[in-house]
Amino acid sequence: MSNLSPLSRAELDRRLDLAGVGGGVGEAARERLWIHHEELRRWAGRVDLVGPGAAGEIVERHYAEALLALPWLPGGPARLVDLGSGAGFPGLVLAAARPDLDVWLVEPRERRAAFLAAAGRKMRLAVQVVNARVDATVPPELPTAIDVLTVRALRLEPRAWRALRPRLAAGARLLAWSGEAAPELDAGFVAGRELLAPGSERRRLREFYFGAEPA
Repeated sequence: MSNLSPLSRAELDRRLDLAGVGGGVGEAARERLWIHHEELRRWAGRVDLVGPGAAGEIVERHYAEALLALPWLPGGPARLVDLGSGAGFPGLVLAAARPDLDVWLVEPRERRAAFLAAAGRKMRLAVQVVNARVDATVPPELPTAIDVLTVRALRLEPRAWRALRPRLAAGARLLAWSGEAAPELDAGFVAGRELLAPGSERRRLREFYFGAEPA
C-alpha cells in the first residue's frame, strides 16, 4: 500500500495543464478531481489503491492519462461502464469531467468498491458502483444499451467480451489503456484511433468500435 503526499488544488491544476489535458477540464471538474485525490489519500494507507511506482506521479500517470479519453467520448448523454475500476481510473475521473454521463463502475474487490462509492458521494456524482466480476457471465446489475466501455490495465478473456455483447448499444465503443500490445478482443471489435500517453513511449489509449463506427 502507498501513502500519497498532499496535493494542493493549484498544484493539481498546474500538473494537469503541463500534461496537456487541462484545456477541456473546467473549474467544477477540477474541484471534483481534487476531492477524489483527497479521498484517495485518506484511504490509501489501508486499502491497496495505487502502486508505489506511480504514487509520485499520480497526476501524470493516472489523472492525465484518464482524461486523454475526453475528446473521444460521445457529445451528449451516454452510458459508460468502466470495468475493473480500482481507484477510479479512468471511470470516476471521466465522471468528474463529464457529470452528464451515466457512469457505472465495476470492481470485484469489496474494499475498492467501498472506496469508489465513498469517493463518488464526496464528489457529488451519481455514479453506480457494482461489486462484481465480469467473466463468462455479466453481472445482472449492469445496464443494457452501453455506449462506452472503458478498461485500463485489466486483461479480460475473449469469453468476457462475448458475454458483454448483448449489453452493447449499436455503434458502442471500447476505450482501452494498455502498453505497446493491443488488448486481445473478441471478434466484432474494430480498431479505431490510437493515442500515445504524454511522456511515454509505450502506454497508449486505443479506441475500438463494436460493429460499425458510429456516424
